[in-house]
Amino acid sequence: MEFNKSLKDIKIYEAGKPIELVVREFGIEPKDVVKLASNENPLGCSPKVAEAISKNAHKAYLYPDDSFYELKDELSRRFSVDDNNIIIGAGSDQVLEFISRALLNERESVLMSRVTFAMYEIYARQMGAKIIRTSSYQHIADEFIESYQKYKPKIIYLCTPNNPTGDGITKDEVFKIINEVDKDTLIVIDGAYMEYAMAKDIAYKIEPNDIIDRENTVYLGTFSKAYGLGGMRVGYGIANSSLIRELYKMRPPFNITTLSLIGAIEACRDNEFVEKSISLHQKEIKRYEEFAKESGFDYIDSYTNFITYLFNDNINSTKISEALLREGVIIRDLASYGMNAIRITVGTNKQNSRFFKTFKKVAM
Repeated sequence: MEFNKSLKDIKIYEAGKPIELVVREFGIEPKDVVKLASNENPLGCSPKVAEAISKNAHKAYLYPDDSFYELKDELSRRFSVDDNNIIIGAGSDQVLEFISRALLNERESVLMSRVTFAMYEIYARQMGAKIIRTSSYQHIADEFIESYQKYKPKIIYLCTPNNPTGDGITKDEVFKIINEVDKDTLIVIDGAYMEYAMAKDIAYKIEPNDIIDRENTVYLGTFSKAYGLGGMRVGYGIANSSLIRELYKMRPPFNITTLSLIGAIEACRDNEFVEKSISLHQKEIKRYEEFAKESGFDYIDSYTNFITYLFNDNINSTKISEALLREGVIIRDLASYGMNAIRITVGTNKQNSRFFKTFKKVAM
């Protein structure tokens, strides 16, 4: 069978290894496995969300309200935008897919950081588009502007804070890029970890209504991180209503589930849980910074709920990741991104202590 030629050079996205795989492969009891690989909220989801989902489980046979009225209403009030500025996706990566399908073809190109979220490239290649990367893994405004002026890409992806590295770019620097780009290029601001960034430094805070009047900029957010709903797959895009109207032409009906919708609505209302999650993170990430300093290797200053450790030739990220896995500690090896580095989700105090103890055992 002959497949679309654009699929030839696409690498399959590798998700973080699930607990079940470690249990099967290494015979470790589930209770003894610590998963710090997929940037999930270590506190789980809000108890109010869990209660709402349980209470409404009998509605699983019903399609959701396809207008997403209540969820859009919550987001509208939170971000001071209108409901026609919002599109809901099965995770924010589905909105990325809508964007690629709406704008890209084999004549177009996209611009992104050298190391960033893999799905930007995957969706672009599906449409036959060319990939342009800056020379740095960080988001450096001047590099983006230089590449934009040279190549005139159709889409520029600004992942801030950036996955999988954790670095961020300030609001001023983002708008330095935006102000250099003409209306024929779409700028995607991926704010999946924005709650963590703005808690750390207000200079990194970007709000959707900062860009709502611009016809060529879209803001993406998700309920998978600070809100603890990774398993429910709910994200959103916020932009000028004319842009959202075009993206809606890509959206299939009922693209999130009834229970996902209920969970996201309740999550929107529980700010206390989000604040608790971020407070825990801010406390625990300092332990990772100190551990790196004590152990003699570098880390990337993180604006996310994870931290990236950078190794020299004395430590191999793949060997370390595999050794940790055999001990029941799941982290993310970044070798596939061309980095001798690992990414660790910041967990609970107990989970993090387990990581430090196990890392010392297998690497030091």
